Amino acid sequence: MGMKNRFNIRSIERIFKQKFSFATSVRLLWERKDSFQTIFDAVKNAEKFICLQFYIFKNDETGITLSKLLKQKSRKGVRVYILYDHFGSFGTPRRFWKDMSLAGIKIRASHPFKWTAPLYYVHRDHRKLIVIDSRKAFAGGLNIANEYSGFHLRRRSRGWRDTGILVEGPIVNELFDTFKKSWTTWGGEKIFFQGADEEVRNRMPRDAIPALPIFVYSGRGRKRMRNLLRYSIDHAQTSILLTTAYFTPSHRLIEKLEAAVRRGVKVRLLVPGKSDVPAASYAGRAFFSRLLKSGLEIYTYLGEMLHAKTYLYDQCWSIIGSTNLDYQSLRYNDEGNIGILDLSFASKMTEIFEEDLKNSVKIDKETWCKRPFLEKIKEHFFALFRKRL
Repeated sequence: MGMKNRFNIRSIERIFKQKFSFATSVRLLWERKDSFQTIFDAVKNAEKFICLQFYIFKNDETGITLSKLLKQKSRKGVRVYILYDHFGSFGTPRRFWKDMSLAGIKIRASHPFKWTAPLYYVHRDHRKLIVIDSRKAFAGGLNIANEYSGFHLRRRSRGWRDTGILVEGPIVNELFDTFKKSWTTWGGEKIFFQGADEEVRNRMPRDAIPALPIFVYSGRGRKRMRNLLRYSIDHAQTSILLTTAYFTPSHRLIEKLEAAVRRGVKVRLLVPGKSDVPAASYAGRAFFSRLLKSGLEIYTYLGEMLHAKTYLYDQCWSIIGSTNLDYQSLRYNDEGNIGILDLSFASKMTEIFEEDLKNSVKIDKETWCKRPFLEKIKEHFFALFRKRL
């Protein structure tokens, strides 16, 4: 069976149980300043509506700049909808939201805390999505905060290295549908803007890029997403490039990666050198020795805080979005990703991965075994709680 047969539209649709859409334009955003400039420009050019869905929306310089822009658009008659996660944006004051709602912006919070079901608060809406006029949509790992935009540089604190994707074409309508579904789930009134009609959605232009919305918000959806990630690892024949901010793998995932290496696949994993959640970082490192022994290559990022979540299989099948390789993402969160089945897009993904490796250190198996005993104890301790990190 040739490589093309392993990652084709039909086989991926069969596993994820959802139809591919397509994009007429796909752009990777991975340099902070460019990412936010691109997002702000798209918002400035909105004519009918702007939908924003974010895990974190802070009231720092970045959040304030965006909120001013959204208030201006709202006053000019553009309909603006914001859905933020209650836990992720816990520190954002009510006054910030109130100011925006006074300007006509519609705002809802997802997964609010309930005293009647406190344990349910572990479920979070981790998706990052912007849809503008059914023409452009953005998804990725970025949040609305200084760390992601470059404002932090004025304060000499560390920035975050993240990746996003800007798409145009029929896939935008699919993403708009997922936003509308989430919006009404959390008590928002029905949004009456129509996306493109079915005929336009289904008309495949010659230069169309197959694109799959991987947005999940139920236990069943998360299971389909896990199946898709496992399928992608199982069917890769030459290479797997994994970039993740949080790596606390299940035993099943470790076995899949080991099996891929045994098949002759070159598997490279890029994780943060320093994490904003040290406990999760230690829990993941408890498995490095085993993975290194199997022949998997592990790199730690030395630049800014690595927050990207991108996966590339056989230089042809890419997944970009908000899903980390950890229990929180794969078992509890609502997550949003876009899968792109395209060689030239994949080569751009490879280029960025190689660029990131220049800012990284490859972990040497022998040196790793000699790390301090206290580090090993911390790793094994936090690994006990990895399902809750």
